Amino acid sequence: MTSAKTHRSAFSIRTPPVWPGARIGLMGGSFNPPHEGHLVVARASLRRLHLDQLWWVVTPGNPLKSHGGLPATDSRIEAVESLAKHPKMLTTAFETELGTPYTAATIEFLLKRYPQARFVWVMGADNLATFHRWQRWRDIAAMVPIAVIDRPGWRFPGLSSPAAKGLASARIREENARFLPFRKPPAWVFLTTRLSNQSSTALRTGA
Repeated sequence: MTSAKTHRSAFSIRTPPVWPGARIGLMGGSFNPPHEGHLVVARASLRRLHLDQLWWVVTPGNPLKSHGGLPATDSRIEAVESLAKHPKMLTTAFETELGTPYTAATIEFLLKRYPQARFVWVMGADNLATFHRWQRWRDIAAMVPIAVIDRPGWRFPGLSSPAAKGLASARIREENARFLPFRKPPAWVFLTTRLSNQSSTALRTGA
């Protein structure tokens, strides 16, 4: 499948500043709402991967989920900024300007604009469990290294998923995580860390 077309000229799309050689983690999501579990993933990736920045990429909406009741992008950005108070964490919603909810198109755009940066895709183990359903997931793995952070109840489903099995030969040892931004993709690591049971679904439903 092909990527969605952009709605605006790529030159007009605003992103956080990037410098050559910067190690930047990309954590995408609808963040409806953002919670402690997201923060655990962000902190762990910053620390364990020795990143210069961690971008919370607030998406127009998850293509695999219903968008019914999804708050406006601006309100979700404000919620993320209220939670992610760390000098190396930045919040952006440039995917809305790019005109696509698809990760593959987002990464292609960033690599073309900032070829000298070292981007890493960051996600929780719950996303690894369904990664094989993402549009062009193999292309994503071939474009950037991936860091997967443990989430409660998702370690086994994530590591036994079709994507994890398909990329088994590209997995690096956890103790080598700091080298991940320098590895030629495909390359990924599974990081264990303290866990938070919070989830966006539970927070929305009051469960």
